[in-house]
Amino acid sequence: MQLSVKLAEWLTLPHGAAFGISTPMNQTRIAIAGLGAIGRAVARRLTDGLPGLSLACIATGNADKARTWLNEQKIDCPVVELEEFPKHADLAVECAPAALIERICRPMLEVGKQVMVLSCGALLPRQDLIDLAKAKGGRIIVPTGALLGLDAVAAAAEGTIHSVKMTTRKPPIGLVGAPHLVKNNISVEGLNTAKLVFSGTAREAAAGFPANVNVAAALSLAGIGPDRTMIDIYADPAMTRNCHTIEVDSDSARFTLSIENIPSENPKTGKNVALSVLAMLRKMHAPLAVGT
Repeated sequence: MQLSVKLAEWLTLPHGAAFGISTPMNQTRIAIAGLGAIGRAVARRLTDGLPGLSLACIATGNADKARTWLNEQKIDCPVVELEEFPKHADLAVECAPAALIERICRPMLEVGKQVMVLSCGALLPRQDLIDLAKAKGGRIIVPTGALLGLDAVAAAAEGTIHSVKMTTRKPPIGLVGAPHLVKNNISVEGLNTAKLVFSGTAREAAAGFPANVNVAAALSLAGIGPDRTMIDIYADPAMTRNCHTIEVDSDSARFTLSIENIPSENPKTGKNVALSVLAMLRKMHAPLAVGT
């Protein structure tokens, strides 16, 4: 079964506090799945200290490499298997390949805990995970990530949204290896001008570009769903940043939002993705929470 639920509806899933499963007086223990650019940034900031939060454990594909990095950073944190997360943590942050979404989410949701998912495109064909969260009192949280304006889109979705279109322009290196390009023999090497490499629905984009345009999936979940949200993707050699423009027409507002993200050390993702995770984690115990 495929996922068609809106992000706004996820927020009705039963749980304790608005963003955390513990009270503001207690620590929320955080597990990190994946120790790439995003996982390392989140681990460092949690170690430096965020109110009410603590780094509980990390899981990664190369445990020895992870332990070496943790020692270099003077971070005291166990490296465990994904299936051990529920023993150590209250919330798991997914910073891993989309193919691992089941192994990360299911153990936590089975015991009514929370998962913050960055590879939200991988959720679209997995309605069963949403059903599991609802049945067990767990929660799946999708941060804004590399996009902007999801609060405005979610607010508009409380009324009627007529259309949502997103245009993404990325440096060609940020799209290399995407399944859609490989399957259709589309080359983005040696380009002199911008090249439209995809035009279709957010659901199709999530399947064709699982590591590149999770923003499209997040946008669709906040608004009118993955089958009505449209996206064009360009490989543009003139770009040095990952650029996204959203156009929304609804019965409450018509708006256009644009953002130019500076790529992280991983060209497929922007620096602000990790910052978005940290902002949402900080909000869990903040005495003042701003934004929808």
